[in-house]
Amino acid sequence: MNLFAEIEADVRAALATLQEQGKLAEGLDTSRLTVEPPRDASHGDMATNAAMVLAKAAGQNKRDLATLLVAELLTSERIEAAEIAGPGFVNLRLDKTLWHGLVPHILATGLNYGDGAGGAKVNVEYVSANPTGPMHVGHARGAVVGDVLARLLEKTGSDVLREYYINDAGSQVDVLAQSALLRMREAQGEAIGDIPEGLYPGDYLVPVGEKLATMELPDAPDAQLQTAKSVALPMMMDMIRDDLAVLGVKHDYFLSEQSLHDDGSVDKSLDELSSKGLIYQGVLEPPKGKEPPPDWEPSPQTLFKSSDFGDDSDRALKKPDGSWTYFAPDIACHFNKVERGYTQMIDVWGADHIGYIKRMQSAVTAITGGKAQLEVKICNLVKLMRGGEPVKMSKRSGSFITLREVVEEVGRDPVRFMMLTRKNDAPLDFDFDVVKEQSRDNPVFYVQYAYARIFSVLRNATEQGVVADDAALAKAPLHTLTHEAELNLIRMLGTYPRMLAAAAQAREPHRVAFYLMELAAAFHALWNLGKEEVNLRFIQEDDAAGTLARLALIRATALTLASGFDVIGVTPQDELR
Repeated sequence: MNLFAEIEADVRAALATLQEQGKLAEGLDTSRLTVEPPRDASHGDMATNAAMVLAKAAGQNKRDLATLLVAELLTSERIEAAEIAGPGFVNLRLDKTLWHGLVPHILATGLNYGDGAGGAKVNVEYVSANPTGPMHVGHARGAVVGDVLARLLEKTGSDVLREYYINDAGSQVDVLAQSALLRMREAQGEAIGDIPEGLYPGDYLVPVGEKLATMELPDAPDAQLQTAKSVALPMMMDMIRDDLAVLGVKHDYFLSEQSLHDDGSVDKSLDELSSKGLIYQGVLEPPKGKEPPPDWEPSPQTLFKSSDFGDDSDRALKKPDGSWTYFAPDIACHFNKVERGYTQMIDVWGADHIGYIKRMQSAVTAITGGKAQLEVKICNLVKLMRGGEPVKMSKRSGSFITLREVVEEVGRDPVRFMMLTRKNDAPLDFDFDVVKEQSRDNPVFYVQYAYARIFSVLRNATEQGVVADDAALAKAPLHTLTHEAELNLIRMLGTYPRMLAAAAQAREPHRVAFYLMELAAAFHALWNLGKEEVNLRFIQEDDAAGTLARLALIRATALTLASGFDVIGVTPQDELR
């Protein structure tokens, strides 16, 4: 039940009637028409821009068209009042029975409230960190954003595959193997001293070295390196999966970069581009605005015509020495997704990859002839704070604070929620002190406290002999809910399906956390009013009907909070300790 979608359908029906009556031109583009909450709640329940976006194409004055629309909308029993505001916006007030009807609907649908249907098939790739060490707090943000985006898309009806691209080819894997062999020598009793610069220093490689020490390695250095890779990579991926599991993050599919080289997928994808005439031998100019390295020389390379598809310049697929660039297997990775049936792809990347977006989108457009679409969501930096000072060092990793260390200190749910308290592309400060305190300044506690308060009321009602199960509450006389604070809470419940749909369309999972904070604030406001106005308290000894109606309202609020918690992967707490 999405009241905003239903009223938008009424607006469209009213416009169709005006067209049938000859009062409005046919064939107008209504794609920009919206029905949404007004900026000022005192102006009504909803507002539509229909007259504003259609008047010019219809050759009519905006307010004149708004006047016609208002007259038609007022014929509906669902709309109590319709008023023109400003140059042509139309503010609507709904019959209160519509709002009251939301409560039993939520009680009946429970956690499924706000579910959508008929969404697309979408591939969401997130984390995809080099398998060379534990997850750090920056990975935590991308992991949460990707995981919640996948949950949000599923909630609104999409068929989602969660993917992890394993960067297991390239120089970083050689460094991993060399670091593991050093730890092997340590496990064999050799004093290795300080870890040489350029190798991975963290003690997470100690178990890898210990395992290698139990094996009989070949004599040849290259063969030893390959053996070390074959042992270290699976152990690193197991560690990464364990780290992500601590955060409640999972993936459905893991794609190995090395496998794309081994099975010829890289060659295949480049052959596909070549067949379209999009690859050539050429010389790239040095990067604009930068001094070229002293040893730089213009050398012929295999280039992709990326600039034909909106990129700033063409891009190299092979280096002058004939080896692949990172770009080539990344093209193969996305072509592989398309071949598996995914034409809608969303990648969640770190801020350090922002300059890589255009070339990757260009490649996807080129190799699929525009049939596939790649969207990229950038996650900005996370700054850990404690006592007003930045926190940087970690014994386990050797340099950075690990994801696991953060989760073990404050808990999984606070980490997930806090990662959504800013839009993904904005920097985020994660303050350990704030996350641990029980106050309104801690958004995690503030929302959980609303949920726990509701359950304390329901338990209290039951102890007083009130039958407050969902079946009984669904029959409550909701027409008794007339106070503006009660109606405001119901209106907030009514915006939930619309918020979910808009957040999914915009690929902005933080909107769910923001909504939960707003809903919690509306509930807390009603709770606080009850301290001042006795007749607004949830349990009234001399008003059984009013009590049941208020309990139904707050139970519906709890279910909506729980549904939102489920989308962001947080467990609601019905009792805070």
